[in-house]
Amino acid sequence: MRKRIAALALLLCASGAQARDPDALPRAIRAGDGEAVQAALAGHADANAKLAFGATPLGWAVQAQDAGIVAALLAHGAKPNVADAERVTPLALACELGNGAIVAHLLAAHADVRKAAPDGVTPLAICARYGPADAVARMLAGGAAADSVDSRGQTPLMWAAASGRTEAIALLVKAGADVNRVSKAGFTPLFFAIKSNVPAATEALLSAGAKADYRGPENTSAAQLAAYQKNYPAALLLVSRGADLTERDREGRQLLHVAAEAGDTALVAALLAKGADANALTGASKITWVTEANFGRPPPVVPPLSPLLVAAEKGQTAAMKLLLAAGANPHFVAANGENVVLAAAQGHSPEALELALTLAPDVNVATPDGVTALHMLVGGGMYPELPAMLHVLAAHGARTDLKEKHGFTAAKLADGGLGEVKAIFLETFPQKAGVSLAGAQGKPVRIATR
Repeated sequence: MRKRIAALALLLCASGAQARDPDALPRAIRAGDGEAVQAALAGHADANAKLAFGATPLGWAVQAQDAGIVAALLAHGAKPNVADAERVTPLALACELGNGAIVAHLLAAHADVRKAAPDGVTPLAICARYGPADAVARMLAGGAAADSVDSRGQTPLMWAAASGRTEAIALLVKAGADVNRVSKAGFTPLFFAIKSNVPAATEALLSAGAKADYRGPENTSAAQLAAYQKNYPAALLLVSRGADLTERDREGRQLLHVAAEAGDTALVAALLAKGADANALTGASKITWVTEANFGRPPPVVPPLSPLLVAAEKGQTAAMKLLLAAGANPHFVAANGENVVLAAAQGHSPEALELALTLAPDVNVATPDGVTALHMLVGGGMYPELPAMLHVLAAHGARTDLKEKHGFTAAKLADGGLGEVKAIFLETFPQKAGVSLAGAQGKPVRIATR
C-alpha cells in the first residue's frame, strides 16, 4: 500500500513539474514527439498558449505537418480558429501545406471555413490550389462560398485553375462558381488555367462555358496567351473552338508562326486544316506592350518572315514538311536577304539544313552583307550538331573563300575563332591550306544574321 501511495505521489509531482514547465508542450511539438505531447497535455499544458509571433501549439503542429499531434491538441481543447500575428489560421496554413489528414482533423473540429485572411483569401481558395479535392468538397458542404472574392478580385476557381486542379475546378463549378468572372488584373479563370500549363484544366473550363474569345490585358486572346506560355495543347483546344488565325501577337506573329517555331506538328496541322495561310508573314502588332520586361518599349522590328523560314530558323524539319505540303513557298526571300537555306543554317538541325538545300540548292547564297550559311556556322559558336551541319554544307559544295562585307572568309573566321570549331572545320574542309591549327586564337568570332 505504501509503495502504491509513493508511486502516486511521484506521478503527481511529475505532472506538476510538467504543468509548471510552460515550454514542455512546444518543445515536444518541435521535437515531433507525440508521446511527450500527450504527457504534457496530461499534465495540463495549455493547448491554446500564445507562442512566438502569436502562434498557438496547434499552429506549430500544423506547420510541422504532424497529423497525430494535431489530433491530440484538438482532443485536448485546442481552438481551431485562433490566428497568429499575421492572421493566418491553422486551417489556412493546413490548406497551403496540403496535408489532407490535417485538414480533415481541423474540419472535424469545426474550423471556420469562411474565415478569410486580411486580404480576403479564404481557406477554400487556398485549399482549391494546394489541398486535396475531398477537403474542397467538405468546405463547400460546410458553407464555404464558392465565388468569394479576395482583394485582387480572385476567386477560389481562379486559385484552382492557376495550379490546374481539375477536381477542384469541377467541384467549384458545380457549386456555382462563375467561370467568366474577371479579376482586377483582367484575367478570367480560363487565363489562369492556360498559365498553369495543365491542358485538362483549360478543357474543363471551356467545357463549363468559359468564353474562349475573352480578351485579357494588352488585348491578349486566350489562344495568344497559350502560345506565350508554350501551352500548345491548350492552344489546340482554342483553335478547335474558333480562335482567330490571322491576328498577330505582341511580336507580330500569327499562331501558325508560333506553332512552326515550336515544332508542334499537331498544332501546325490543326491550324492549316482550319485555313491558316502557309505563306502569311509576320508584321506589325496592334498590341501595346506595357510589361516591365521590355520597359514599355516594343521589340525591335523584324523583317516579315514566313512560317517556313521561322520553322527553318529553329530547325523544325517536321513542321517545315507540313508547311510545304500545304503550299508554303520555298523560294520566299525576306527583306534582309534571308532565304530558307540561310534560315536553316541558324537552326542547329542537319536534317532541316539538308531539306532547305533540296528546296533552294544554292549552298553559297548570301545576305546583302555577303554572309553565307558557312559564315554563320563557323562564326556561330560550338554546339553538338555543328560537325554534321558542316558536313551537309561541304557535301553541297560550300565555298570557304567567299568574303563578307568586312573581308572575312569562312576559312579566316575558322582560323581566328574557337579552337573546337577550327578543328571541325579543318576536318571537314581539309584541302583549305589557308587554315592551320597552330594559328588558333581561341576567341569566338560571331556573325550577325540580322
